[in-house]
Amino acid sequence: MRIPPVAMALLAVAARGTLYRANSGVFVAAFSTASRAAFSSRTTDGSSSASPTIGRRRRTPHSSDSLLTKVKQLQKQGKWSEETMMFSAVEETATEATTTSDDVIAFPQAGKRIEDCAPRMRFAPSPTGSLHVGGARTALYNWFVAKKGRLDFPDDDGAFVLRVEDTDLARSTKESEESVLADLTWLGLNWDEGPDMPLAKYGPYRQSERNEIYSKLAEKLIDEDKAYPCFCTKEELEEMKARQEAEGVPTRYDGTWRDADPDLVAQKMAEGAGYTIRFKVPANARIVIEDAVRGTVSWDAEATVGDFILLRSSGIPVYNFCVAVDDASMGITTVIRAEEHLTNTLRQCLILDALGAPRPRYAHCSLILGEDKQKLSKRHGATSCNQFKLDGFLPDAMINYLALLGWNDGTNNEIFSRDELIEAFDVKRVVRSPSIFDMDKLKWINQQHMKTKSIEEISDLVKEQMNLIGLFKEGVSDVQVRNVAYAATAVAKEMMQTTKDAATNAQTVMGYELPESFDKVEDAEAKEMIQQGNFYPIAQALIRDFEAGNLPQPDPADPLAPFLEDINKPIVEDDKVGGTAYSYPKAYKVHMKALSKELGVKGKNLFHPIRLALTAEMSGQDVTKQMALLQMAVADDGCIDKEAAGVVDMASRIERLKSFCETIPEEFRTLKVKEENKKAEKEESKQANAATEAATAAAPVDPLENYEGPPITALDIRVGRITKVWEHEEADKLYCEEIDVGEDEPRQVASGLRPYMNKEDIEGRLVLVLCNLKARKMVGFPSHGMVLCTSNEDHSEVKFVSPPVDAKVGERITIPDIDFEGEEGQPFAENKIGKKKVFEKLAPHLVTNGYGSPEFMGRPFLTSAGVCTSPIAGGNVS
Repeated sequence: MRIPPVAMALLAVAARGTLYRANSGVFVAAFSTASRAAFSSRTTDGSSSASPTIGRRRRTPHSSDSLLTKVKQLQKQGKWSEETMMFSAVEETATEATTTSDDVIAFPQAGKRIEDCAPRMRFAPSPTGSLHVGGARTALYNWFVAKKGRLDFPDDDGAFVLRVEDTDLARSTKESEESVLADLTWLGLNWDEGPDMPLAKYGPYRQSERNEIYSKLAEKLIDEDKAYPCFCTKEELEEMKARQEAEGVPTRYDGTWRDADPDLVAQKMAEGAGYTIRFKVPANARIVIEDAVRGTVSWDAEATVGDFILLRSSGIPVYNFCVAVDDASMGITTVIRAEEHLTNTLRQCLILDALGAPRPRYAHCSLILGEDKQKLSKRHGATSCNQFKLDGFLPDAMINYLALLGWNDGTNNEIFSRDELIEAFDVKRVVRSPSIFDMDKLKWINQQHMKTKSIEEISDLVKEQMNLIGLFKEGVSDVQVRNVAYAATAVAKEMMQTTKDAATNAQTVMGYELPESFDKVEDAEAKEMIQQGNFYPIAQALIRDFEAGNLPQPDPADPLAPFLEDINKPIVEDDKVGGTAYSYPKAYKVHMKALSKELGVKGKNLFHPIRLALTAEMSGQDVTKQMALLQMAVADDGCIDKEAAGVVDMASRIERLKSFCETIPEEFRTLKVKEENKKAEKEESKQANAATEAATAAAPVDPLENYEGPPITALDIRVGRITKVWEHEEADKLYCEEIDVGEDEPRQVASGLRPYMNKEDIEGRLVLVLCNLKARKMVGFPSHGMVLCTSNEDHSEVKFVSPPVDAKVGERITIPDIDFEGEEGQPFAENKIGKKKVFEKLAPHLVTNGYGSPEFMGRPFLTSAGVCTSPIAGGNVS
């Protein structure tokens, strides 16, 4: 058992009184605090009994014994009264505790081979601020080793120990300690022993509560002539330093009191002069360690540090003494920490050696730098764990990213689960070079982790973020709050990198930042689109339809419908629409198709102006989902604080749109798209005719006449540009690519090109992408589309189909003599392509000719810039 501190104090008081009576009025100064009383005893009249004959403390007849030892002696002498029998509880406690109340402090790993012991790892923060990135990484690496050790040594004493190093009394605060513990808990770095477990085997775990241990071991060093009192004043030390600097020698303590006359020491103590306790560095001492990260490190101890302080004049032990004692008495096997602590290792090893305690193994990790190659600090942005939590990062993503700041598993893997990291981590793979903190990389890793979670799993975190920025009213229905958070998550799921992104995106969706007038439009893309002349007539049509009540609106009775499929299954992909009986998304699509036919515009020339008119944004998520979220926000009995969120309802949007349109100059109010389309069609037809003539000159029979398969127009093949490429972490044949195909956001596509192409040759390439394949997971990676390539007969050679360099990203590939413009020329829906195996039926007819040009029925693949090509002649396109 262990006695609470208050009870221990009362027992100590009782014991003191008994010992006072038993020793004829002389107090025995137990070394329970690091005070000057540890080195001298005083009688009740205040006179000093310090020895006049030695230069280090001579013990009084009883001071070498602990209180419990003294009690035993008194019991044998019959001088122990029944009133103090409660000390038996203290004896039981001392027997059970590792840090006993007698003079011997146990070192659990003494006499053992450290490498054969179950890992006992420690994280020892100072409670003087928040837990920052560097400290979190240190905690993480120690936690990995401890967790893996618990698996390898399930029945042994392995543990992840949390120790609070609060000897800096001026700066340490309870609030900081609680903050650090809360951050570790958020990261999921749960400890096996720590300050919240004061009765654990090796406790207490705050240095401020371990003074008795430090004092006893300091006394031991003094008794063994390994430490001594130093009476140098601050002024004398400064003078010593100045003299050494003037002489050009290293500044260190010169040993003034190391071998002082014992009579002089006794005189100083009798005078009550202030003193520190210094460690006596052995002559010619050399310390060598095998650092797991830095290899062999050695120091000439005497030349490097000189005799250093163990106890300050106030009696408070210094950092390095506490750390060495704690590591030894808590049985720590390996110390993983930042390289800035490497210089402390010398002092700590000297202390451990002097105490006869085993040294732990050491691993000193390099610093984490900002992108400017300077030490990471607040000026680089968020660095504290709590700020990352507030910014919407997931704990698992933080763990994943922190692990990679100085370590890798020897592969190109970048996404790891917690269990995978525990299994893979090896301190031998921690690198020496500094790590650069890359916020973009952290966001990307966070995004990958979020993509593995369902909307339901993320929406609670999004709800917290929405609450943090003040979007919700007080005292509203939790059901309403959950529904809005769900909708906000569903809207942003495919684009958000943090949960905060979903909250801020929801606020953007609810607002409407259309400029007051045309001349105040700052977005160059928006201004150029308006100047093309198609925005004004489309906006006027939307205003007309809304005021006539013909513009489809979300169903107020079922606001979540656009986010669910017919079977009430959540929609994940942004290009899918929901709805049941009255389907707002379907009604919206029908209306826009009619508008396209009425105005003679389509594609981005239709949808970009509609998006700008309804949302005041040039890009974003599916418009129907945005309008559905807006509908939930404007409800009078809803949960959104409209004023705080800046909500602008549809009626107000239309009024602003009308005012804006009035400021558009006359020359930008006429559709120019039709004229451009006609010119493009004429030029395209001319090119098509020429290509057809060339392709069919030698063919007496047109193969298209006998073709009975699905129409080639069923395929939505577009020009795309690969903007990013990386290796799939689980499939050794797959690349993962981000491809711009002219949509608001790049597509993510997985392709089996790793055996055929280098990653460096892929990024930035223009390619052809089959865009109306249904999104699916490829070894866990969400792939939406397929990059078209050509291959030879045995598939030993694979190359891209290449559009002309001047082809426009996002334009659809056409085939001569086939109408891609009319209703019959529109591509099939994704479900239809898959269910009817359309591509599988067309694939045998997609080939390259003798010149490497890809063809369908003898007709080339065309873009506005000309014919597509390939380096493989007589191959297949797939």
